[in-house]
Amino acid sequence: MKILVYEHVSGGGCAGQDISPSVLSEGFGMLRCLVHDFKDAGHEVTALLDGRLSKLNPPIDADRIVPIFYPYEPGKKITSIAKVNDAIYVLAPETGQTLQSFVKLAEGTGKNSLNCESHAIEKVADKTVLFEDLQKLGVSPKTVILSLDDGLSKIKETIKKVLGYPLVLKPADGVGCGGLSLVKEEVQLAGAVTKICVESTGKRFIAQEFIRGEAASVSLMSAGKKAKAFSLNKQNVYLAGAEAASKYEGGTAPFEHWLKQDAFKTAEKVTEAFSDLKGYVGVDFVFTEHKPFVVDFNPRLTTSYVGLRKVARFNVGEALVNAVLKGTLPAEQENEGFACFSKIETSKPTIAAFKKTAKMSTVVSPPFPLNENEKSIALIIGEGVTLNDAKMHLEEAKKRLHNIIT
Repeated sequence: MKILVYEHVSGGGCAGQDISPSVLSEGFGMLRCLVHDFKDAGHEVTALLDGRLSKLNPPIDADRIVPIFYPYEPGKKITSIAKVNDAIYVLAPETGQTLQSFVKLAEGTGKNSLNCESHAIEKVADKTVLFEDLQKLGVSPKTVILSLDDGLSKIKETIKKVLGYPLVLKPADGVGCGGLSLVKEEVQLAGAVTKICVESTGKRFIAQEFIRGEAASVSLMSAGKKAKAFSLNKQNVYLAGAEAASKYEGGTAPFEHWLKQDAFKTAEKVTEAFSDLKGYVGVDFVFTEHKPFVVDFNPRLTTSYVGLRKVARFNVGEALVNAVLKGTLPAEQENEGFACFSKIETSKPTIAAFKKTAKMSTVVSPPFPLNENEKSIALIIGEGVTLNDAKMHLEEAKKRLHNIIT
């Protein structure tokens, strides 16, 4: 097929605005990997790319790159370019209904959309609705839905009555760690609410019982009524208080844990509960000593994909196509080897240094030298037969990256 791929952050959705180096590293990394997998499966691929990035000629294997210079362009380009393509895949955050809007736009072209259907995304993108459903299934931490209109006094009263401390506060339309805070005592609550006001477009937000444990995610393919979990991934998450930003820093695929099968069953149960979901889905967990708790749900490709595609014994991009268009799911297969991936902050590289890092096989997303940013962030990966091998190769890649830039 001819497939058009649009990743919102690197693909022009931030044209005319500053781009967060952290979010860019994840977005471009997923775009690059998905384009490669589609190409490897024999498809012809067109990708949209922010004009500031396209002029740097970054490493991406698309047959055609369409540069985007203005914020209104992505929607128009998707509509026009769709005419000469067979299918469209959108990578975008749920914040402000961005993912739903672009998927709906793709559906309106009459071409095959490889995403979950827009109406299905709407069911899970609003975390207040999502967690009401998850609590009915008995798989999430104790959760309270609150509103900024309630005022701080009422919010404090509700939390004291229902949850207590410590707790986690997060926006209803958030993605990743945006607006996320660990609140250990009541005096920190006002700052956490302010952080949500800054990072969220809506009024409602979530207060959730803090579950101490290991952060992980499950990657699945869904054909609608049936879903198949195929990878458990470790997540390296820094959970900050109100005064700092919480961060997703990378992870490991696969993640060996004795609760893996429980997490697989729970992820499949939750995904199948929303029967219209098709394609790639990611479910975030916290593992306690006794049980995996669902803490987020992503009806789209997730950053863990850059690692799990290295260890999966099948082409994950092609499996996505098959799940959506043919209703077939991956066979039961164990992963092979390990991949550790991490975001690395660097000083802004020279153009020459950028080009050198872009050629490194261990660099998934190079540190883009954008004028508006003082720092850059790369996404790098280390692979190995054993977990220790993968970690060692990741450290070697980190040293080489810094040596090139400094």
